[in-house]
Amino acid sequence: MPIRKFYLILHRIRSAYNVGSMFRTADGAGIDKIFLSGFTQTPSSKEYQLQTKAEKMLSKTALQADKYISWKQEKNISVLIDKLRNESFQIIALEQDEKSIDYKKFKPQNKIALIVGNEPRGIDKRILKKCDKIIEIPMHGKKKSLNVAVATGIASYELKR
Repeated sequence: MPIRKFYLILHRIRSAYNVGSMFRTADGAGIDKIFLSGFTQTPSSKEYQLQTKAEKMLSKTALQADKYISWKQEKNISVLIDKLRNESFQIIALEQDEKSIDYKKFKPQNKIALIVGNEPRGIDKRILKKCDKIIEIPMHGKKKSLNVAVATGIASYELKR
């Protein structure tokens, strides 16, 4: 069954460059909406020369995708998860965890919300407990994880497939 609605939740993402990159990825992958939670940098509506350094970093990397991808800031991720679950969204975390499954083996429902989290801490265990599924991208080299924006791109395209 094809995904009807695909939301992306960026939780406590430190780098504005990563946030901008994920806006571009969301556009390319056909994601319907992005939620920014915790301290994740939000896009600016100010003219470029009036933006803060972080806002400029996001804007530069997003290449205008932040202007036409629907997004909303939600400070409390637990409230957001509960709200989306009430709207019949399947809540998925992209995280390495003892309960995670290979992202290629996961079968999404028709409405999904994918949570990606902080580098290097990942997604808090309390949030993971609220998720319906935890998926991960297997690592075959010496490094244990990918950059959050890269991992988001890989998982987003696979989930849309």
